[in-house]
Amino acid sequence: MLLEVRNLTAYYDTVLALDDISLNINEGEIVAMIGPNGAGKTTALKAICGLVKPKSGEVLFRGENINGKQPYQLVEKGLCLVPEGRRVFTSMTVLENLEMGAYTVSSVKLSVLGKRNQQPKTDVKQLIEKVFSIFPILKERQKQRAGTLSSGEQQMLAIGKALMLKPKLLLLDEPSLGLSPNYIDTVFEKIKEINIDGTTILLVEQNARVALEYANRGYVFKIGEIAFEDIAINLLKNDEVRKSFLGER
Repeated sequence: MLLEVRNLTAYYDTVLALDDISLNINEGEIVAMIGPNGAGKTTALKAICGLVKPKSGEVLFRGENINGKQPYQLVEKGLCLVPEGRRVFTSMTVLENLEMGAYTVSSVKLSVLGKRNQQPKTDVKQLIEKVFSIFPILKERQKQRAGTLSSGEQQMLAIGKALMLKPKLLLLDEPSLGLSPNYIDTVFEKIKEINIDGTTILLVEQNARVALEYANRGYVFKIGEIAFEDIAINLLKNDEVRKSFLGER
């Protein structure tokens, strides 16, 4: 098991955001977390990657309890979050964004430990070419400033920047948010390609149908709790899920 969350409870100030939730991710899976806004999905992602400190419970990554670890330490272990909102360096080119992605961990070491970056340039070049093979449009746009890209291209760049860290588990928060229908399909096809290439994926997504169509399994959140968990095809057939989250009657 790659990731295991055990009885996790977390608060935002005094508001209960997660109430004793448990979930697991096996290596090689795509797992979707769906549910209404404010149900705790993003909080769960942030608790997993060290951005929210849980009140109780455990998060185990590759068998190691990672509670209390700093986000940069988890990145070093192979756990990487692509947050909601296409966080790219808008004034930098596509290529510069990818180069920054490769140096994220070492940059933290530089500031905290006073060490120079030792990442070989050849490794960075290979990683960039790998990202370009997944997202050919980024290769075409490599000299273009990221702020001038379309929303779909920016989302691809945000994911590509995370792939520069060679994650074992990639966490995606609302990858389809604000995208046109055509780009939603494209981005999810690329997510599937990344998964087939060997990266396990846990994603939060408001577009429940698309998420479950691409996922192996899913967790349905309801106000800080997990209401359902099952293989994706079963959730797509579940009457309550269909009525509440897929817009069917």
